[in-house]
Amino acid sequence: MRLFAPLYLSNECINNCRYCGFSRDNPILRVTLDVDEVITEAQHLARQGFRQILLVAGEHPKFAGHDYLAECVRALAPDFSSISIEVGPMETEDYVPIVEAGAEGLVVYQETYNRGIYAEMHTAGPKRDFNFRLDCVERGYAAGFRRLGVGALIGLSRWQDEAIALAAHLEYLFKHCWQAQITVSLPRLRPAAGGFHPLFSMTDRELVQLVCALRITFPQLGIVLSTRERASLRDSLASIGVTMMSAGSHTEPGGYTRQGREHLHRTVRGRIVAPEYQDGEDELATGQFEISDERSPAEIAAVLRRRGLEPVWKDWDQSSLRRMTISLNGESVDAREAKTIAELVDRYQLPPQSILVEHNGFAVHRHEWARATHWPKATASNSSVSSPAARS
Repeated sequence: MRLFAPLYLSNECINNCRYCGFSRDNPILRVTLDVDEVITEAQHLARQGFRQILLVAGEHPKFAGHDYLAECVRALAPDFSSISIEVGPMETEDYVPIVEAGAEGLVVYQETYNRGIYAEMHTAGPKRDFNFRLDCVERGYAAGFRRLGVGALIGLSRWQDEAIALAAHLEYLFKHCWQAQITVSLPRLRPAAGGFHPLFSMTDRELVQLVCALRITFPQLGIVLSTRERASLRDSLASIGVTMMSAGSHTEPGGYTRQGREHLHRTVRGRIVAPEYQDGEDELATGQFEISDERSPAEIAAVLRRRGLEPVWKDWDQSSLRRMTISLNGESVDAREAKTIAELVDRYQLPPQSILVEHNGFAVHRHEWARATHWPKATASNSSVSSPAARS
């Protein structure tokens, strides 16, 4: 079971989403962590064992644009083997520097695949563009992300309708983003600032049914379960079909180590005002939603072990590079410390026009040979370079 933690960078947002605690018009306490504060939060997670993190931010280019995100990723990359982002949709060229900084995963939930309900839920801001959000995963794939996460927010439309649309989306992504690892999440709405109540319900039994259906339909699919769900349900689903879980989560920026308090502010309909604290209100930024499973990462890891599962804090290691086997036309060869496929091709003086490169059974496009994302982060030891001309 892969374990990860969300690290919230900012709850600033320019969108009005009726169901979201970060919605622009909600009069909440907001903050954007600076890079040093992000590092402090991340160090706390690293001490708990995490090496896989998800950076989360509201959609606000002024506070959480691509340059800021790339800077955060670059600062954390030396200490985390897997960094993913969950932020507002961007153009392909805006994702590229984030990938080059060290991010490998992109998570974009469509929220609802019902266009009519989508329009009702998103009343202002760029998130109103249904198609731009739907196509976001493919733009991220083109930029170089190799872990792609999608999902529907359960409670906005009938879950059965969302499940069918989500399955169609997954089938499309497996065909068109076939080099990436695809994951899905099925978050059910939780209480949040703004007081939105779900329009539709989904029982625990129905959630289990959907997890089983997705596992049977897409055996290669990663299924993510967050701390939105209560502990007992998460424990049960861990043995059924879930492959990745969050643990010890906070949904507010600075929530792990109380960072960002010095520059807190409140917004009223998008306008910044002084952060006057209500009676009993903690001097922390407002969270996106309430979590249900409040157990520590160590407690969750212990439960997984008791159930015969191995908690995986990171799924690759630098030592895997030394174990990686390269085959050239069927014969094992030394990688000669090549950091990219392009370097390997050059060192063996192979004619590029006649080469097929595969990694773990998947072809690697020629435009990706110069990137270090596939080569140094290989998780298995099965890469090959073949030259059809040499074999003929």
